[in-house]
Formats: sequence, structure tokens, C-alpha cells
Amino acid sequence: MTWHTAGLDYVPDPSSAAEMASLQLDTTVPNAARIYDYLLGGKNCYAADRAAAEEVMRHIPHASAAARQNRRFLGRAVRYLAAEAGIRQFLDIGSGLPTEGSVHEAAKRVDKSCRVVYVDYDVVAVAHAKALLEQEPERVTVLGGDVRDPEKILHSAGRYLDFSEPVAVLLFAVLHFLLDDEGPHGIVLRLKEALPPGSAVAVSHITSEGIEPEHSRAAQQVYRGASAPAVPRTRAEITQFFDGFDLVSPGVTDIGRWNPEPGEPEVPLSLYGGVGRLS
Repeated sequence: MTWHTAGLDYVPDPSSAAEMASLQLDTTVPNAARIYDYLLGGKNCYAADRAAAEEVMRHIPHASAAARQNRRFLGRAVRYLAAEAGIRQFLDIGSGLPTEGSVHEAAKRVDKSCRVVYVDYDVVAVAHAKALLEQEPERVTVLGGDVRDPEKILHSAGRYLDFSEPVAVLLFAVLHFLLDDEGPHGIVLRLKEALPPGSAVAVSHITSEGIEPEHSRAAQQVYRGASAPAVPRTRAEITQFFDGFDLVSPGVTDIGRWNPEPGEPEVPLSLYGGVGRLS
């Protein structure tokens, strides 16, 4: 089976039972990408997703505000990487459903020549993205891929990105969907090994620091019944994702404090994030 939309060929691996199963849309199981879309105020979700998101917000009332804050952080990071670091290639892994403030919008405001590759393992998110981006120039591409398989992502993205030139790898709100035994730090290391000098990585990741333990556990329980678990990590654990990178000031911090724009609303600590560069 091949998904072909606006120049994209998405070819699931028929030998992968998990990937073939993912082609069957089960609207009764909450989906992490659609929960996030609902938290952002989007409408690309089903009743199960809305119920799950409402349950998360019952325990963490600022969850919706934190999701919007994460989008603002993404925009600031991309603008920095394009304008200050001079990077013109972006690989957004775990991009989710398209929404306002996308990577290509922020990057192309700096330089229209920027090339952006979106990657997500959810074929519904991929299909939505292609439908919404079909009017975009060919320098915007959407691919199917799972962060757990960085080799496959690098191989696929290599058809559209030049890995002899700097690339910014964006990992926003995706690494917390990996369990410790799935090796999230090793995955980031493998991505780093493929990057030339001048490249960068940007990460945002949920934390339970500052949240009452019982509320954090209740929110995690919601995601255990969804398409992916959610694993909050400490600032120290999140900082380890930047091993081998030079951290951009102010380092790994509450994403609301990473070079905010004047007048940005304050949100209780929910995610840590940062940007690292390769010298």
C-alpha cells in the first residue's frame, strides 16, 4: 500500500506488523498527536482524544497553556536557528498534526530557501500534513518514520536534505513518548553522529518537577491507555540529550524562559527545553 499525495510516496514496510497495523485507524483509542492537537485548540481529533485531553487537564489544568507555550518555543528556536545560526535545513521528527506556527512558516520568514522535512509515525498525521501542505513549494516534505528507527529516518530524509551541510534536528514533545528501555538518549546520539559541524538539535520534553506527584501519575495513566505512554524526566535527564553539543544560552530551562518574546504569558513549569549546536 502506498500513500501518494502532493509529491510524497509513503510506503509502509509490509514486513512490519506494527506498521501495517498502524494503517488501521482505531478512533476508540486516544492518540497522542490528536490529544496534543486538542490541547492546542485544534479540531483534528475524535471523542476518545477529547476525553483523554480533558482528563489530563483535570489533573494538570495548565496542560493546554503548556502545549501552546511549546509551539511558541518551537517558533523562537527555529527563528534562532535560521537567523542566528544560519541553518537552512530542518528535520522535524515527531511533527504531529499540522497546526499554526509550523516549522516551515517560521524558517521561511527568515529565508524562503529553507528546506523542511517533517517526519511522523502516525499515517493520519502524515496524510493531514500532506493535504494541508500540498500548496507549499517542493522544499517542504512530509515522510512517514518512527523516532525509534533513526537509521530509517536519516536514510529517507537524505533524499531531501544534504547532510554535508548543517541540519537542525527538531525533537519537540516527542522524546517523552519513549520509555527508558527504548534508549532515547542513544537515539539522539545516533542522530548527532549523522550531523556535520554547524548543525544543531532542539528539544522540548515534559517534566513532573513542580507538579504534585499524584497529579503527574494520573496524567501519565491517561497516556498509558493511549497510543503512546508519556514519560516525564528531570532537568538533568533532559540535559543529557545535549551531550556533545554546545548549549545555546540560557541552556536547558523552562521553555517559557528560553529567550521569550516580550509579553509572552507565563505558564507553570511543564516542559524543559533547549538548543544545542555542533562546533
